[in-house]
Amino acid sequence: MDPATPRLVLGLLVLSLCCEACKKVIFHVPSELEADKLVGRVDLKECLQSADFISSSDGNFKVLEDGSVYTTSALSLSAEKKTFTILLKDIQEQVEKKIHVDLMEEEQKTPNTRHARDTVLKRTKRRWGPIPSVMIENSLGPFPLQIQQVQSDTAQNYTIYYSATGPGIDQDPRGLFYIERETGNIFATRAVDREQYPSFQIICFATTPDGYSPEVPLVHTIRIEDDNDNAPYFTQDLFEFCVPENSRPGVVVGKVIAEDRDEPYTLHTTLKYRIVSQTPPITPAFSLHGDTGVISVLLPQLDRELVPSYTLLVEVRDMAGQPFGLCTTGTVVIKIEDTNDNAPTFKQLQYETRVEENRVNVEVLRISVVDLDEPGSPGSGAVYEIIRGNDDQAFEITTDKNTNEGILCVAKGLDYEAAKQRILVIGVNNEAPYLLAPHSQQLSQSTCSVTVHVLDVDEGPVFKPCLLRLDVKECENIGTAIGRFVAEDPETGNSEGIRYRIPPGQCNWINIDDKSGEIRTVRVLDRDIAEMRRGQCNVTVLAIDRNGKTGTGTIQVCIVPGNKNFPRITQTDYIMCRDRKPICLTAQDGDEAPYSAPFEYRINDRRLASMWKLTPHDDNSWYLSPKSDIPYGIYEIPVSVIDNGGKIGENIVRVNLCDCVTPSECDGRTRQLTGGNVTLGLWAILAMILGSLLLLLILITICGCCGAGVMHRQVTDDCANHNLIISNTEAPGEEVMDHNIIPLQNTCDQGGYGVKTGEQQTFEMVKGRGHTLESVKGGGHQTLGSVKEGGGQTMMDTCRYSYSEWHNFTHPRLGEESIRGHTVIKNN
Repeated sequence: MDPATPRLVLGLLVLSLCCEACKKVIFHVPSELEADKLVGRVDLKECLQSADFISSSDGNFKVLEDGSVYTTSALSLSAEKKTFTILLKDIQEQVEKKIHVDLMEEEQKTPNTRHARDTVLKRTKRRWGPIPSVMIENSLGPFPLQIQQVQSDTAQNYTIYYSATGPGIDQDPRGLFYIERETGNIFATRAVDREQYPSFQIICFATTPDGYSPEVPLVHTIRIEDDNDNAPYFTQDLFEFCVPENSRPGVVVGKVIAEDRDEPYTLHTTLKYRIVSQTPPITPAFSLHGDTGVISVLLPQLDRELVPSYTLLVEVRDMAGQPFGLCTTGTVVIKIEDTNDNAPTFKQLQYETRVEENRVNVEVLRISVVDLDEPGSPGSGAVYEIIRGNDDQAFEITTDKNTNEGILCVAKGLDYEAAKQRILVIGVNNEAPYLLAPHSQQLSQSTCSVTVHVLDVDEGPVFKPCLLRLDVKECENIGTAIGRFVAEDPETGNSEGIRYRIPPGQCNWINIDDKSGEIRTVRVLDRDIAEMRRGQCNVTVLAIDRNGKTGTGTIQVCIVPGNKNFPRITQTDYIMCRDRKPICLTAQDGDEAPYSAPFEYRINDRRLASMWKLTPHDDNSWYLSPKSDIPYGIYEIPVSVIDNGGKIGENIVRVNLCDCVTPSECDGRTRQLTGGNVTLGLWAILAMILGSLLLLLILITICGCCGAGVMHRQVTDDCANHNLIISNTEAPGEEVMDHNIIPLQNTCDQGGYGVKTGEQQTFEMVKGRGHTLESVKGGGHQTLGSVKEGGGQTMMDTCRYSYSEWHNFTHPRLGEESIRGHTVIKNN
């Protein structure tokens, strides 16, 4: 059994026990009820305080949450009394209650009185739907304060009791309003704040003492009229804005915003702004729009260097700024942003400094400037430049970002012998471009003069030039003099007493004479080895004077390409099939231009040159093809390739001329030809073997037939003309004498066959399309043939036969299938 089953049964039992009937309700209604007609109102909370489910046992009635009972369709009371039940359920507490409702037909009035009253009602203005009530916010009373009265026109016929429900009555704020039961007067018990409760909607009921509701519940609105009891306020405690200096009048700086809790779109919330004061108290610099709160520039010249910021005290007042309106003040701080309207200036106009000659990357001097713009901004950042005196780019000047000073350095070593002092003119600007105030003068660049005295020091030898480029041909002979590299003493200007040497650890292709500086090759130069980068090699040379001072120079050996490589054909083995498609020979040369392509191809062997030919394709490739129908076989062709520099490369091209469709069929096996390196292929050998076996089989068959001795007739050695015609008749034909039949020529005259030798006579007959008929007579081998040549001429053996003789001769040997469709006609 499910453990939840006992609990479910217990719950249903408790629910059934709690289902109690409440007080019965009786409504007096007309005998005819329309659809959606209010029948009456039941106090549901009196029966069940909180009902989650409300339903009617009769589908003709519906019950609302406030207890109002309406008809769902038009109906008539068939009897004087109708009963149904209202079911209430509290699901959480598992409580169910019922309210029994009886509908009683109301008593009929006398017709005359009823009609008289109806006439009066028709002429009376309906009072059950009054206009919304108005109550002034923060009203001073006296309380209770009457604010409206609701009345039902049916009070002329019935005793009507009035009631109401909704916010302010039985909902929060509770007890703010109440309605008199007998009169329908609505009263307020205390003052109301509109900002908290701008309006109330209550539902008023009119019922008879027995609970009948002749009127539909009235939704009545009580509006709270606003009182100017709230001063406007700014949305921020402090407004901060920025505007660049020297901005033009009318430039928008920012906007202040204020709000008012009073009723919108009334004088109570119509706000006006104004500036109360400005700090510092000088000429007003800004204006404030009274309606929008927009602050704009008023002063034509805002100078950050004079006034970095302004503080404004602003006021907002409601009632459109009237003196009796409520007001609030706020603070606005406007900062003036810096623009580059001040040029930097040097603190000194002249500077002097000293530096030793040949010193590099050393600081010589620091230069300072003054700038009135905001420190650290691009408008005050200094950018220095050397205007004059630095044509050789020996000096450079940079900016120290921390101190804004200019740092003058030596970029290249100075030469005392060339110039004992240098005079530089240095200028300064800002990082940002200048933005001047309207109608102001153009700013000029500040400059200063720096004199640099060069101090003399004892120097080492100097190579002139410091970099020597030597172009050497590739594969130059060892010991060839390729140049001279000398240095001189800067003090004396000559090369006496200077010795030269190449430090170890460098490419050992050249050597330098220690006294004269002459350069010679010690190895054959090759640009293709790994030590050569792009065909060149850099060598550092030392020059040492008598005092041990050294100077360095660089020799750049550039190898000019030479013609050292032979051109060679990349692929030398080929297979050429029966289509004899030309072979494309391609050559390569390790040299560079002009010692490589275009190439020229030649066949060195005269005999093979008469069989094969070469035709150009492009600069690197030529086509190889046979000149005529040469035999199949393997040909080894000597081909010479000549590059553009005249160097000749010998190559052997091996071509397998094979009787194939695709090269894969050859597989390297061909026939060997006599004198031509030609070999027989596999298929040719097989064909020869099969032909020999077939010939042997025919000889054995002939020997067997000769033993029978059936045929003894000798063939007449007659060279008469015969004709062979085609017939579809298998029976013996008739002799035909027709001049349209082409006569057979004597084979003796045409060089054909048909020679009689001893007991063996040979005839060969070939049908027009190449068919052959063979026969054997006795022990001899005879062949009858006819050959159809170009013009339709037919060649026949010199013997003459009738059909009967020919049939007797061939039928026992060949059978009927051998001569079916053929007829031999003797021709006179």
